Order: sequence, then C-alpha cells, then structure tokens
Amino acid sequence: MILVDPQASEALGARLAALVAPGDVITLSGTLGAGKTSIARGLLAALGLVGEAPSPSFAIVQPYAPPEVRLPVLHVDLYRVDDAHEIEELGLDEALADSVLIIEWPERAPGWWPEALALALEMLPDGTRRLTASVPAGWRARWQQI
Repeated sequence: MILVDPQASEALGARLAALVAPGDVITLSGTLGAGKTSIARGLLAALGLVGEAPSPSFAIVQPYAPPEVRLPVLHVDLYRVDDAHEIEELGLDEALADSVLIIEWPERAPGWWPEALALALEMLPDGTRRLTASVPAGWRARWQQI
C-alpha cells in the first residue's frame, strides 16, 4: 500500500481504530520520519482524542484512557530503549489485558509481540511511503476491511 502524505497515514490509523479491541498490538517500524507517529495519531484521533497526540519518544509510554478515548491505548516508543529487558519494567504485558498497544520501533524488542499486526513503512524517493503489513491470523479478517 502506498501512503501519499501524512494525511493518508492518519487516515489509515483512523481505519485501524474502527477495528481494534483491547488485547491488540500494532507495531510500527521504519526510519525516522517514515510516518509511524502519523498512523498512531490518526488511530487516537478516531478513538476520540481531541488535539494532536504527542510523540512518546521521551516519555516512552504515553497512556490514553476513557473518556479521553473510546478504549484504553498505550502508545509506546522504544527508540530510546537500549536493552530489551527494560521493556519488562514498562508493564506492557499487564496492560495488554485491557488496552490496545501501539508500539513504535518494535525491532528494539525482537520476539515480544508475535501476534501483532506489524506495519513497516519505507520512504520512497518521491516522498511517498510504502506500507508493508505482516498480518497474523487474529487480524486477517479485519485487515481485509482496510
């Protein structure tokens, strides 16, 4: 799938918001500026967040909960995580029971979320982004609605 601009990335996030449920994990990988946060922002806006969601680069985990959004979401940025063992301290496994996890830079934690909808973004020379999805069994029927 080709995403022509940040608005297309946000629109993809909005379409995902209609399909997510607690316990879902969406991973977003790609270089700096590839559009990972734009997808997350579109999802959060479609879940009811008013205003622009900040990038969780410095906080690492940015939580959102009702009534701010329709369902609990943890937006996680692992860019600054140097050791995968640090992830245990974030309590993401416990939060997964009742939240949606959006994980940027999942390559910092290989093998942690094997059932995630894994979205990879690649910047193309013309400024567009190529989105490649690795769709696990739990997402196949839903992904067809995208």
